[in-house]
Amino acid sequence: MIEIEKLCKRYKRGESADVEALKEATFQIAPGEFVCVRGASGSGKSTLLNLLGCLDQPSSGAYRLDGEDVSRYTDKQLSRIRNTKIGFIFQSFNLLPRTTALENVEIPMVYGSGHVDRKRARAALERVGLSERAEHFPTELSGGEQQRVAIARALINRPTLILADEPTGNLDLNAASEVMGLLQSLNREGRTILLVTHDSAVAAYASREIVLRDGAVVSDRPLGGADRAVLGAV
Repeated sequence: MIEIEKLCKRYKRGESADVEALKEATFQIAPGEFVCVRGASGSGKSTLLNLLGCLDQPSSGAYRLDGEDVSRYTDKQLSRIRNTKIGFIFQSFNLLPRTTALENVEIPMVYGSGHVDRKRARAALERVGLSERAEHFPTELSGGEQQRVAIARALINRPTLILADEPTGNLDLNAASEVMGLLQSLNREGRTILLVTHDSAVAAYASREIVLRDGAVVSDRPLGGADRAVLGAV
């Protein structure tokens, strides 16, 4: 599913030397894996997620997604990959405030094929347990409900890869547990999930953990997340 080899990202900081945010990261993620990426602030987690999500391009190294080398794709090509193969879930939900839950879920279809399948959007909301909240606006939903709308939106174009950036960061324990249980259920259905978190309890839901420090991969180990069902039971 994901193959990266010596992936690097460097940024210019004024007239000083380059800052190396990611240093020769190399690993593979098989289809259907649930992998978490952990590390302190500034460790390179966001940089890695942006590269894997085709939101940025590497300075050097290779990135193959489903066998496609996307490392040097144009913006238009990367946009196609994002719309067809990747679903994004963010800490801050990123829902449009004046748009209903149903309409928020439909947005990726607008930017994809342009054809809006309302029946499929309603089915996605039903999948996350929110069919009765379809016509509500984000301000009328709890944080956990907003994140479930965001998950439905991430699923709408049927991506094989889901990238989740601190998806429980703004949620209380109960809502976080619901969201992580849902992600685990989606993984059991065959979707590949890569989750970025600093929370060890959230990481425990995954089956594998990659740790970054100062832009480098310092650990890559299996976890027992396949059997975990309750957040906090670590």
